[in-house]
Amino acid sequence: MTNHHPFRRLGALALIAAAALSFSAGCSGDDEAPAGNSAAAAGGPEPKSLEGAKAAAQTMFDRFSGGDFAGAWEMYTAQGKAAITKDDYVKLNEACSRKGLAINLTSARMEGADRAVVIAKQLVAAQSYTMVYEKDAWKLEPAKEGLSLYSQGAAKAIAAQKKAGTCANA
Repeated sequence: MTNHHPFRRLGALALIAAAALSFSAGCSGDDEAPAGNSAAAAGGPEPKSLEGAKAAAQTMFDRFSGGDFAGAWEMYTAQGKAAITKDDYVKLNEACSRKGLAINLTSARMEGADRAVVIAKQLVAAQSYTMVYEKDAWKLEPAKEGLSLYSQGAAKAIAAQKKAGTCANA
């Protein structure tokens, strides 16, 4: 339950596509610092602390709920970026996500020196997610379900979401 994508299992989002956080294409953004953290944006490492993980997770949630899917994709782990291209991730979420509903971090804890488990809530649904410290920045770790969905590519993932009734714009 700790490896789910921040947007898949939240009932309000009903987005299985975004839940899996895996990607099947090259990762051109792997070496880029994620926006949303002033230290990383300035070229320095993000704090390797619970506060750093929480700040990165909330930035990720804000990007997703605000419709900045390309920016959200930039905050995935290398494994997540390898499962789906940025373009396919954007297509999938533009077709199926429910943007505009705030996702708020409610709690977090460290799990070792380079992992944090965060709990996010949207409306009444709560979900746990794992943040991993990778290349001097906190990244969202993909969920197994998301990896499976993303490996299908955008068109098949959208069709699967529609068939499952989890595509918000179906």
